[in-house]
Amino acid sequence: MTVEGTAARKPRRSSKRTSASATKASGAQSAEPQLVQLLNAEGERVPHPEYDIDLSPEELRGLYRDMVLTRRFDAEATSLQRQGELGLWASLLGQEAAQIGSGRALRDDDYVFPTYREHGVAWCRGVDPTNLLGMFRGVNHGGWDPTGNNFHLYTIVIGSQTLHATGYAMGVAKDGSDSAVIAYFGDGASSQGDVAESFTFSAVYNAPVVFFCQNNQWAISEPTEKQTRVPLYQRAQGFGFPGVRVDGNDVLACLAVTRSALERARRGEGPTLVEAFTYRMGAHTTSDDPTRYRLDDERAAWEAKDPILRLRTYLEKQGLADAAFFEELETESETLGKRVREAVRAMPDPDDMAMFDHVYADGHALVDEERAQFAAYQASFADADGEGR
Repeated sequence: MTVEGTAARKPRRSSKRTSASATKASGAQSAEPQLVQLLNAEGERVPHPEYDIDLSPEELRGLYRDMVLTRRFDAEATSLQRQGELGLWASLLGQEAAQIGSGRALRDDDYVFPTYREHGVAWCRGVDPTNLLGMFRGVNHGGWDPTGNNFHLYTIVIGSQTLHATGYAMGVAKDGSDSAVIAYFGDGASSQGDVAESFTFSAVYNAPVVFFCQNNQWAISEPTEKQTRVPLYQRAQGFGFPGVRVDGNDVLACLAVTRSALERARRGEGPTLVEAFTYRMGAHTTSDDPTRYRLDDERAAWEAKDPILRLRTYLEKQGLADAAFFEELETESETLGKRVREAVRAMPDPDDMAMFDHVYADGHALVDEERAQFAAYQASFADADGEGR
């Protein structure tokens, strides 16, 4: 399945981005940020004194399965959008390790506040992939019960979910529960005031919340260096709580670091900022064209760090998975793609006029006027038989 961003490349314009060397020369970054890594790009285990973990072969195969199926679902969703079945799609291609690793670190009683790209975390929380697609098709506002999986509805407003997570975590602490809360956001959201306010309140009230930032290098077309002069994880220091940068393409490291941060929250030691240093391989959404602002060699460099490939390499080198496992997973992957495709095509078309309902409890003259104008516009597409298109 072809995923957005894998098509033939177009010639690039010269990059206007500030180089890392220039940034360091300015004195903004005096040293390379420390990166927690347990599995390198060559599929080799790397020991770490603080975050090393020991997983069984079954658990390792489970993480690999999660990433493969999440990528397959994501590719199918992108294809469905291109076929006109979805209005929009935000791909997670390249971010599977960050989401699956952190998602599998959670307990059932923990609560998740996602953005609109946490399809892998949704998978870990048991949310049916077809429910995610209903929202992007426009037939619902989120087809799952947040209390059923402790997984909140997708949040489109950038950064606001960090405030929701902080408030919820403060409530958890007052209830005396030992569960934890995790809030997902991207590097672009880190520039929002909502995120700064969340950091302040969570630190002051010692809220049991983990802020999980997926730094995929690009806030749509804005590179990270145009948003911050220091590594994102270091921002936590100014608010009085720890931050850690983890290799976001290393599912083992993401699991270990997130698990540690969640346990810290459970012990009443307050928030942690986890910066998963990863890369968005595709477009920001299907309405975006990354070839207008990214270079081929940048993507190629990150393709060599593919999170799925490195875990597969490790499994094969260590003899932890055989050919039969990979063949069965490929079959399961295609079955999932078919199920998702058929489910979406069986969904009803969105109600064109529903967006005007329930804006005001008792109606409103301006909304009524807009409804009439939109109805007339829709009617203008009627065919010769008088049926709408």
